[in-house]
Amino acid sequence: MGFLDHLEELRWRIIKSLIGIVIGGVIVGIFIDWIMNNIIFAPAANSQPPLSIINLRPYGQFVLYMEVILIGGAVVSVPNIIYQIWKFVEPALKENERKYVTSVVLFTSLCFITGVVFSYFLLLPAALGFFANFGSTIIENKISADEYMSFVLSLVLASGLVFELPMLSFFLSKIGILKPSFMRKYRRHAIVVILLVAGIVTPGPDITSQVLLGIPLLGLYEISILICKYSQKKTS
Repeated sequence: MGFLDHLEELRWRIIKSLIGIVIGGVIVGIFIDWIMNNIIFAPAANSQPPLSIINLRPYGQFVLYMEVILIGGAVVSVPNIIYQIWKFVEPALKENERKYVTSVVLFTSLCFITGVVFSYFLLLPAALGFFANFGSTIIENKISADEYMSFVLSLVLASGLVFELPMLSFFLSKIGILKPSFMRKYRRHAIVVILLVAGIVTPGPDITSQVLLGIPLLGLYEISILICKYSQKKTS
């Protein structure tokens, strides 16, 4: 394929990814009221003490609903997005590597969803509980809806992305950049980086949520070493 043919292929893959996001957004839009009440704002209502969420703009709730529909549509269509990316790079792969498309799509999607679920059910309640009980009792915590939404999305989506570490290790080892011996040699350095990442991803000085994220990241690093070793054997 020539350069223009690659651009045309990329354009169609992007279009198909966007179509998947639109379809996912429609699905989220159908259940938007239930999602807002039982998923998005449920952690704030269930924290001890409960956090009071307020809207400061006339159009604030409309913007929030549209934001949830758009981002929710992207999350729902993650398998399709990964599939389109894989199909774009597929011509550069060997024949025996192309048969892994289903496994790669499923495993990558599973890693992302696991990170999202882990963050929602463990990190988010811990962080909200910390902030709800922090500070003077004279100050009443009333959180603006858009700030709350930004906090939740940044924590949940960032956790989903860092859980892609095993898949990233697989690809880097496949193209010869990453080796198991390298990962073992610099394990101590990786622990420091992982703790820094956990501190950056988890907003605020909440040690509990940082530890909750750091421990599974250390486990993912060890799993990545095994995946890298397995990938090297398959390549050889």
